[in-house]
Amino acid sequence: MEVLVNNKLYAVQPETTVAGLLQFIQLSSEKGVAIAVNNQVVPRQQWMSTSLQPADSITIIRATQGG
Repeated sequence: MEVLVNNKLYAVQPETTVAGLLQFIQLSSEKGVAIAVNNQVVPRQQWMSTSLQPADSITIIRATQGG
């Protein structure tokens, strides 16, 4: 199935979770990362249990230091 991550199309396995997606795209799930699926923020404690659906739109935001 295909999902859109930050405007880039990815083909992932059915039943992929948010946590599985992060592993697939090789993005650390360290602090400072926020995920929204179809414009709904997914709390970190739900990443392992939230399965993605075909054509979902995922937004990943990473906090950066600076000033």
